[in-house]
Amino acid sequence: MIEGINSKPVVIDTNVLISSALSPNGTPAKIVRYFVTHGQLVFSEETYEEFYSRLWRPKFDRYISREMRKSILLDFSNIADWVEIKSMKNKMNLSRDKDDNKFLDVAIIANALMIVSGDSDLTDLKQVEGINILTPAQCLAVIKNHV
Repeated sequence: MIEGINSKPVVIDTNVLISSALSPNGTPAKIVRYFVTHGQLVFSEETYEEFYSRLWRPKFDRYISREMRKSILLDFSNIADWVEIKSMKNKMNLSRDKDDNKFLDVAIIANALMIVSGDSDLTDLKQVEGINILTPAQCLAVIKNHV
């Protein structure tokens, strides 16, 4: 069980953030709303850039307006805590997908409570340096146990 989830840093993977934007009533959206209100979302320049570039892909044009995407990106940029992973001495290299290691790095620097991801390259790790890596469904169960 995860203790003390309120006001703790949390890293949310790009796939969960985009799912949240596309489906405002889904599990990812519930998680994002919870941590926006009760926690601290954490980004690095690298993780935010991934979110930014993926959210602007043309395939999302029919689901979410450009204005809404601008608003979402601005809101997340303004509310997030930011860390710098470039200065990290020992960057993680544990994920099968090397592009996912930046989320591990951010979580370690921020001393995050957890990483929430729908990507099995991360979730299969289950935990890194005491930081739990949960799917959105697992995270929602944790939240429900604390409210």
